[in-house]
Amino acid sequence: MSVIEIEALEKSYRVYQKKEGLWASVRGLFHREYRDVRAVRGIDLQVEAGEFVAFLGPNGAGKTTTLKLLSGVINPTSGKARVLGFVPWNRDNDYRRRFALVMGQKNQLWWDLPAQESFRLHQQIYRIETKQFQDTLDELTDLLAVRDLLGQPVRELSLGERMKMELCAALLHSPEVLFLDEPTIGLDVVAQHNIQRFLRYYQEERKTTILLTSHYMKDIAALCKRVVIMADGEIKYDDSLAGIVDRFSSHKIVTVLLNDGTQAEKLRDYGEVLSVEAPRVRLRIERERISATLSLILDRFLLDDVAVEDPPLEDVIADFFTQVSNKGSDDASDPFPTEVQA
Repeated sequence: MSVIEIEALEKSYRVYQKKEGLWASVRGLFHREYRDVRAVRGIDLQVEAGEFVAFLGPNGAGKTTTLKLLSGVINPTSGKARVLGFVPWNRDNDYRRRFALVMGQKNQLWWDLPAQESFRLHQQIYRIETKQFQDTLDELTDLLAVRDLLGQPVRELSLGERMKMELCAALLHSPEVLFLDEPTIGLDVVAQHNIQRFLRYYQEERKTTILLTSHYMKDIAALCKRVVIMADGEIKYDDSLAGIVDRFSSHKIVTVLLNDGTQAEKLRDYGEVLSVEAPRVRLRIERERISATLSLILDRFLLDDVAVEDPPLEDVIADFFTQVSNKGSDDASDPFPTEVQA
């Protein structure tokens, strides 16, 4: 059953174009110039109950705007959407009690008060029965290891601790749908890992439908099987995480361990050299040339080992974003060419 249904959803903004200079500012008081920005361009999407879906895309791709539309924070320019059978921008109270939105760069907790005070307020807002509230709070604070921090003012907490409290606040009413916008932004590796573990466990236990935006590929790889890639307000890819490399990567990484390290320089004729640490050489070779190139290398060199790998997911996504950004540009060259370590 589809929990989220989107059809031809679009959102445009009129943005004031302020010009530089005093006289231009004065003229702007009487005659303003605007341009239309299409943040979301007629997207279609369906998400089934219990899915954990990742939204990927460069800054300005339309990911956060889509989550705001689905949570009813903003109204669309056109199109349709239903979440749990509700039209989000109608802002029905029944709908508000069945979803939650967590934005990594926005706070929903009172800054100068302990988190437990904000949690009590949430209890009243969502009309959570006392026993249910306490049981849920106990479970969440134990899973996130923040029970000892409940009485501490939010402003005194670390960034990772604050994000854990934000998750507690969002999940107190046991939402059926959870929208997460960059929940691990700015966190250190340990804090990111802890948030990932919690979200994976919680989603598996509760079967909550979750839409996640993140620029950290480790978040995506750890949590999501399905990935939706947005660029320029449009959905460019909607399929499995594993399929991204096959779809968007044009090359593989070949690591060669030579028997004779003095032969390392000769491998430059067989692919783009990523690094040389004789007798180990890493090459970037186009996918369609892998078999033929490996046969030539095996025929002409004595090898102690050879490994063929897909490029890192981060590189594949970055290459795709670059292609989208450079589409229609006169100069689509990479300003940062690969450095060769000799």
